[in-house]
Amino acid sequence: MRQCGGQRSPWHADDRHYNSRAPVALQREPAHYFGYVYFRQVKDRSVKRGYFQKSLVLVSRLPFVRLFQALLSLIAPEYFDKLAPCLEAVCSEIDQWPAPAPGQTLNLPVMGVVVQVRIPSRVDKSESSPPKQCDQENLLPAPMVLASVHELDLFRCFRPVLTHVQTLWELVLLGEPLLVLAPSPDVSSEMVLALTSCLQPLRFCCDFRPYFTIHDSEFKEFTTRTQAPPNVVLGVTNPFFIKTLQHWPHILRVGEPKMSGDFPKQVKLKKPSRLKTLDTKPGLYTAYTAHLHRDKALLKRLLKGVQKKRPSDVQSALLRRHLLELTQSFIIPLEHYMASLMPLQKSITPWKTPPQIRPFSQDDFLRSLEHAGPQLTCILKGDWLGLYRRFFKSPHFDGWYRQRHKEMALKLEALHLEAICEANIETWMKDKSEVEVVDLVLKLREKLVRAQGHQLPVKEATLQRAQLYIETVIGSLPKDLQAVLCPP
Repeated sequence: MRQCGGQRSPWHADDRHYNSRAPVALQREPAHYFGYVYFRQVKDRSVKRGYFQKSLVLVSRLPFVRLFQALLSLIAPEYFDKLAPCLEAVCSEIDQWPAPAPGQTLNLPVMGVVVQVRIPSRVDKSESSPPKQCDQENLLPAPMVLASVHELDLFRCFRPVLTHVQTLWELVLLGEPLLVLAPSPDVSSEMVLALTSCLQPLRFCCDFRPYFTIHDSEFKEFTTRTQAPPNVVLGVTNPFFIKTLQHWPHILRVGEPKMSGDFPKQVKLKKPSRLKTLDTKPGLYTAYTAHLHRDKALLKRLLKGVQKKRPSDVQSALLRRHLLELTQSFIIPLEHYMASLMPLQKSITPWKTPPQIRPFSQDDFLRSLEHAGPQLTCILKGDWLGLYRRFFKSPHFDGWYRQRHKEMALKLEALHLEAICEANIETWMKDKSEVEVVDLVLKLREKLVRAQGHQLPVKEATLQRAQLYIETVIGSLPKDLQAVLCPP
C-alpha cells in the first residue's frame, strides 16, 4: 500500500540501524505499508447475504510474510469469537516484543504460544540452513519455530509456470509491466510476491501490488491508455482487468493450484492477440522473446523431485538457489566494473578534497564482458549483451547504481576521514590562517556527526581520534574563537 502524501512519520535512528544490517529485500521502506489479511466466510442464515464475512488486517512496514501470516492464523479465530478484548490482550503482548534485530533469534509470546523466528542479516550466507531451535528447555510450551520470516513456498507458487520461470525472471529484472490474473486473492498475492523475490539479492525497485482491485486509489493511474503502463507487477482476481488492461504487454493468467503427485500442466506462452475477455485460458500472454536459453537441467531435477515425492520445501530450495545464482551471475560483472571506478586509496590525501568516483560507461562495461562476463559463473547461453542493454533502461539498474554509488561515496568519505586522523595535524596547522583552521573544525565536525549516525563506515578508534583532533585544533585558536566554536 502506497502511503498517501502529507506528513509522514519520522525516520527513526532504530529504522536506519535495522536497515543497515538487514538484507535489502527485508528493509523498512518509508513510502509503503504491507497489509496482511485473514479473511473468514461462514454460512449464517441470520445475515442478509447468507454469510458471515469479516477480515482482520495487520499493517506493517516490514515484509515478514511468513511471520505475520502465522501470527494472524493464531489471532484471527480467537478475535472473531471474542472481539475487542482479545485484540487488546494481543496488542499488549506484542508491545512487549523486542525490536527486530538482524542476525538474532527471537522468542515472541502471543496467546499462550511462543513463536520462534530468526531475523535474517545482510551477512548471512545465501544457502544458510533453517534456524536452529534454541533455549527450548526454558520455554514452556515448546515454541512454534518458523523456518523463515519471509520466504514463500516458491515451488508451489511457480508450479504451473516452471517452464517459463526464466522468462518471468527476465521480465521482472527489466521492470516490465506485468499483470497477474489469479482465481483468488491468496493465489494472486503469493504469485506477485514470488515474482518480486526472484531478484534477490538485488533490490526490487519497481512498484508491486499483490492484490489490486477496482476500488484502489491508483485504479485510473494503472488503467489509463494515454500513457505507457507503469513499471509494476499487478495482482488481480477480477476478469474485468483482462479487458481494461488488454494494452499491457505481459499478462500471466494462472488457474487454481493443484498439488497432485504428477508434474503440473504448464501454462503456454501465447501472443497478446490471443487474449479474449472473461474466458481467457491460463497462459503467459506476451510478445517478449527471452534473451537466455531455458535451463532444461533444472526442469529435469524438479520433475525428478515430483516423481520421487520430494518435499516441497526442498524443491523450493532448488528453485530459489537457481534464481539466486542466475541473479548473482548477472550482477557480479556489474559489481566488479563498479568497483573499478573507485579511486585508489593512495590517491586520497588528508588535506585535499578526495577524488571523484569515475562515471559509469555502458560501452566500457559491455566491452569488459568478453573476459569478465556472466559466462564465468553461469552455464546458460544466450544474448547476455542484449539483456544488459535493456537492463540499463530499467528502474532496477537505476536503483542498483544509485545505491552502489552512495555506498562508494560514503566509503570514500570514510577513507578521507581516516587519512586526516592518521596525519600530523600540528604540523599542518603551523602555516595555516585562522580561517583555514576554523574551516577544518567545521568539516571534521560534520564528518563526525555523519559517522556517529552510522552513515560512514569507520572504526570507533577513528571517531575518537577525530574528536581529539577537533579539541586540539580548537585549543590552538584565540579565546574569542574558542567561545564561538564551543559555546557554554
